[in-house]
Amino acid sequence: MDHSTSDFDYFLPEELIAQHPSEKRDCSRLMTLDKKNGATGHHLFRDIAGILRPGDCLVLNDSRVLPARLFGVRPDGGAVEALLLRDTGEGVWECLVKPGRRIRTGARLSFGEGALFGEVVGHSPEGNRLIRFECKGLFLEALDTLGEMPLPPYIKERLEERERYQTVYAKHPGSAAAPTAGLHFTQELLDELGARRVACAYLTLHIGLGTFRPVKAERISEHHMHSELCIVSEKAADTVNAARARGGRIVAVGTTSCRTLESMADENGLLRPGSRWTDLFIYPGYTFRMTDALITNFHLPKSTLIMLVSALAGRENVLAAYREAVDMRYRFFSFGDAMMIV
Repeated sequence: MDHSTSDFDYFLPEELIAQHPSEKRDCSRLMTLDKKNGATGHHLFRDIAGILRPGDCLVLNDSRVLPARLFGVRPDGGAVEALLLRDTGEGVWECLVKPGRRIRTGARLSFGEGALFGEVVGHSPEGNRLIRFECKGLFLEALDTLGEMPLPPYIKERLEERERYQTVYAKHPGSAAAPTAGLHFTQELLDELGARRVACAYLTLHIGLGTFRPVKAERISEHHMHSELCIVSEKAADTVNAARARGGRIVAVGTTSCRTLESMADENGLLRPGSRWTDLFIYPGYTFRMTDALITNFHLPKSTLIMLVSALAGRENVLAAYREAVDMRYRFFSFGDAMMIV
């Protein structure tokens, strides 16, 4: 069935959009959703240690969010904002620039009173600017000093502690947004899961902002995903494949981990190591190769993310669970509560 985008809409009171993280990562709420019958349960996130089973394998995205929002000055002295979206190589980044109409190819931008310069060298196919950055030292160090966290536009409050928009296991810089399902884990909870013989496999998908944009096509099959780089190490592949061989569930932590698993799985259901750009769009009708269960947050209406969870759990089950979450005053989106589809 070719769904329309409006099939994935739902009513959300604005006050349920979480503006800040929960006081303690693992004290956010957790709804469980049975993909077979739509039954729900209600817990705290730290209760997940009793929901996961020995032999299961958690698959986590260890990408680290870049402080990718830069504020500077354009050649005419006016203000400019550049949001780094993707590293295209050789010091050139695809960027979303404001005000875009005034920034032409050849323009030289200054950030941090000259600590960092950027020259516009072209446009991406999506119409974003390609900027080559220059600084005296290491670029990522300059970015860490000058940049701000690229919080989604629905978060209006200032983030006081930058690390709360990073998972505790974030390792490889490259994302323009956090893999938010992982924000609920503490190191203590991960240690407890290890003691209960739940395996952890870490892979990397660097998240671009295109993942979170609402689908504008009338039919979802007409939507095209932006490409994102995903990387699976031999260790991660071995851990996942060993869990599958012993009958454990493969539990993706977040839609990005799920898309990486599905992008890097072969036709026999084995996870292959390597790296590739993926534009895999998962929506109802998709047959999953690797993912048995999914830990995720509550997603924007009409987004590719709610379509992905609907592919796993069924659209009717997901929308009914979302209505229940609204009635029970769950917190939504990046800093919100969690759902586990089992």
